[in-house]
Amino acid sequence: MTAIFTRKALLASGWADDVRLVIVDGHIDAIETAAVAASGDHRTGCVIPGLCNAHSHAFQRALAGWTEQSSPVGRDNFWTWRERMYTFAAAMNAERLQRIARQAYVEMLSAGYTSVAEFHYLHRDSGGGENSMFDAITTAADASGIRLTYVPVLYERGGFDRPEPEGSQALFALNLDEFLRHADHAQQSLHGRMSAGIGAHSIRAVSPESLAEIAKVANSSGMAMHIHIAEQQREVDQCLAFYERRPVRWLLENFDVQKNWCLVHATHMDNDEITQLAGTTAVVCLCPSTEANLGDGLFPLRRFLSAGGRIAIGSDSHVSINPFEELRWLEYGQRLAAQTRNVAVAQNGHDKHVGRELFVRAIDGGAQACGHESSGLKQGSKADIVCLYGEDPMLVGHDDASRLDALVFSGYQLPIERVMVDGDWCVVDGEHVTLKASRADYGRTVQDIANEWGVR
Repeated sequence: MTAIFTRKALLASGWADDVRLVIVDGHIDAIETAAVAASGDHRTGCVIPGLCNAHSHAFQRALAGWTEQSSPVGRDNFWTWRERMYTFAAAMNAERLQRIARQAYVEMLSAGYTSVAEFHYLHRDSGGGENSMFDAITTAADASGIRLTYVPVLYERGGFDRPEPEGSQALFALNLDEFLRHADHAQQSLHGRMSAGIGAHSIRAVSPESLAEIAKVANSSGMAMHIHIAEQQREVDQCLAFYERRPVRWLLENFDVQKNWCLVHATHMDNDEITQLAGTTAVVCLCPSTEANLGDGLFPLRRFLSAGGRIAIGSDSHVSINPFEELRWLEYGQRLAAQTRNVAVAQNGHDKHVGRELFVRAIDGGAQACGHESSGLKQGSKADIVCLYGEDPMLVGHDDASRLDALVFSGYQLPIERVMVDGDWCVVDGEHVTLKASRADYGRTVQDIANEWGVR
């Protein structure tokens, strides 16, 4: 048993004072409010639930900073970035992936993410092993302590008009039978704080027939179903040319999109798509730092939230690993576009404080995207907990109404003291318990890749 005593706790029911959380077998066994600390309790200033990182490509953590130079074509965009990413993916093997993913997961935990949905399409290394890259991901998650939803995704064609994968896409490609066998292997293999979802890379990379088979597996079982969609305007144009429909409209017309679905990005939608997608109760995962880095565009946040839409956040390509920064830039992008403030507060929102509105939506939507049964801190829930220094300059002086606004909009070093996942302390005194080892392994791995690329 572990017990935490905190002056302030954001419970599922709201903020409470002088709270004692009793942790047994990885779950919150009891919550006492207006409590008194007992001998042996860990005492902390403030407790909030851990966030779900609903969209991660772990191997891309080591690509951050390597694509910020102008390419010979003169106009850089997502598609020129993708070519660089393909080259980088070709340098991956299982050992490298494990070390890079571990570092990414360590950084996630240190920033307040306690779980991650790993959107995994790098199925093969140069040796072609069918499950070695999956094993690398699960080993990294186990070593870091993060709660993992492993989402294998099918990638079977080069594009709407290209039925075969091309070049480095072969590292991602599986046929449908291979993919379903792999997804079943993952589901049967995972245990403890790991679970499985399923997905398709995108409607451009998967045939309608294969997507139908994957959707049938997901909807019949209720497991999390993830897909990239409408991230780029070029994808919208191609979809209109081949299917005579915009991507989100085509998906909604042809598939039973349910609550277990997570549509990643959905950046480019018209008003009808926004309303119809919000009505499905599916969640949209937004990744503002990556979407900005790639020049994707801005998601229609206010209209989607006003229509009852649900959102989660993800760090995607890991140019930033900080959930509060994702929430901050989600709002700031909207402010820049609308030339107004406090955009994310919808009429049907939780309250009028933007930080709280975004945080609560990210907690609920992230749990939904990762296939978790519940979200927030309550009796019986998983003990995925973030402890904050209550007297940190970021938080001091703030009350229950403004505390989450400070966390989201201050933009300083995060006041994270400890992080617990499944009842285990993964971060202590602001530092992940394996930080030194993971950082050393990561450093050697990235330097090896840099040497291969001729970078010193």
